[in-house]
Amino acid sequence: MNFVFISPNFPDNYWLFCQGLKRLGVNVCGIGDAPYETLSEELKQNLNEYYRVDSLANYDEMIKAIGYFTYRYGKIDWLESNNEYWLRQDARLRREFNIQTGIQLEAIDGYQCKSRMKEYYAKAGVKTARWCLSEKLEELEAFANQVGFPLIAKPNIGVGAGNTHKINSMDELRSLVAAGFNEAMIFEEFIKGDVTSYDGIVNERGEILFETSHVYTASIMDAVNEHQGIGCYSRLSLPDELKQAGRKTVAAFNTRSRFFHFEFFVLSEDQPGVGNQGDVLGLEVNMRPPGGFLPDLINYANDFNIYQLWADMIVTNQTSMTSERPYSAVFMGRKDCLSYQYSLQDIRDEFKEAVLDIRRLPSVLAEAMGDVVVLARFKTTAEVERFVAACSRLADNS
Repeated sequence: MNFVFISPNFPDNYWLFCQGLKRLGVNVCGIGDAPYETLSEELKQNLNEYYRVDSLANYDEMIKAIGYFTYRYGKIDWLESNNEYWLRQDARLRREFNIQTGIQLEAIDGYQCKSRMKEYYAKAGVKTARWCLSEKLEELEAFANQVGFPLIAKPNIGVGAGNTHKINSMDELRSLVAAGFNEAMIFEEFIKGDVTSYDGIVNERGEILFETSHVYTASIMDAVNEHQGIGCYSRLSLPDELKQAGRKTVAAFNTRSRFFHFEFFVLSEDQPGVGNQGDVLGLEVNMRPPGGFLPDLINYANDFNIYQLWADMIVTNQTSMTSERPYSAVFMGRKDCLSYQYSLQDIRDEFKEAVLDIRRLPSVLAEAMGDVVVLARFKTTAEVERFVAACSRLADNS
């Protein structure tokens, strides 16, 4: 099997996907924009060959790189980045080289266009926030009068929480429209609920081989726009309503041979026109591994190697499914601009061997995740909640 991995060096833990494939005898060829000598030794050892391009966004360079690998190794069986930013280009390259595995170009809009996602959620029987895709002030004012404030505005096609706005009044809405839009924006009613994920691996037959769920302590939008810290922890078991919504969504999107990371709201209170407390609403789908530290959390919670499980699916179309796990793993991000009641040393002293790692993040990740993150794992949700409270409690003067 010949597998081309796009950007295997970023995020820096992605070398583990290459290792998983290499252990199963796959020819793993990497394409990246970093000089070869800067790659980690772990990555170098798990690539058959590496092709450097000046820019991963230069389509002609990417064509030449894959053409070179085709000449060297024969037909390419798989091409994947496991990165939201490159999913569309990945699909274009598959079409260019007649690679039938992975997401095909005609399906990519349904996976990246937020208004199209609503159609698939409806097919799955999963409710979503009411929404409006328009640039016309009169239509947006009518929508605001229907659902009330606040509203959330975000790019209809976008990665992460960039250019996302919380609109609290008609004046703010009018100001935003008057400033104009550089890209199509979707407007949604504000949902009073907690964000939770449904994550897993599905094989080429659409069978879910592994499933788990994570709960966010704050929204990524607030972390970016309001400079808040953010945290996330894995559930010890999945609530039935979330599990059913997640499985139906996997089927509705015809998800095949890949990781998935679906986000849902769980209503924290009754919301007229939306649903009742505890209802599950679809938020967004991501056809790639959960980002940030979530793969690490999966490994810590389950005591296994999720990167290898993914590689097993690629090569053998099967792996072991785990619905119950021994731990709930958690990370808490902290911002340098905030003053906390407990220092990192206090946290380490208090939670001792439960603390697995404390890391400082590069600036490209710090905006959404925090400048410093603390990772830990516990056997009960109560212990997780105590840890989250201690890590996030601000000093009185902040």
